[in-house]
Amino acid sequence: MSALHPVLKNGVGAFVPQCRRIVFHYCERSGSSRGMIDFLKKDLASFAKSNPHIEVIVTPRPSKHPVIRGLYLNGKDKVVCVRNLESQDIASKLALLKESAGNRMKTFKKPVISTTESVRGIWSPFHSVPHKI
Repeated sequence: MSALHPVLKNGVGAFVPQCRRIVFHYCERSGSSRGMIDFLKKDLASFAKSNPHIEVIVTPRPSKHPVIRGLYLNGKDKVVCVRNLESQDIASKLALLKESAGNRMKTFKKPVISTTESVRGIWSPFHSVPHKI
């Protein structure tokens, strides 16, 4: 085991963070990157110190809007555009990426998902009171 993941006993500390790498892309000249540049100058060092398990990469991307890309253990990635956002809004988007697991959003067609169908079948108002002629 590495120094980042000590030997776990009795399930204590068994949480493994899913986010492995966060990449910041920004443009040095565009106005939409103003909040991103402010965040990188003031808050990025404290974020990197408080999250040593996350690799932080900062790359310029000329003539493009700023984005933050999170890469996860399952091989997926999430990209969030932070165009024209202030530094505190960027911090909230960064927290969203850090706490996420990288899975895509699923839409549920039924309110309850079950592996077995109902034993009694579908309820009908004709089943509760015997039909009289």
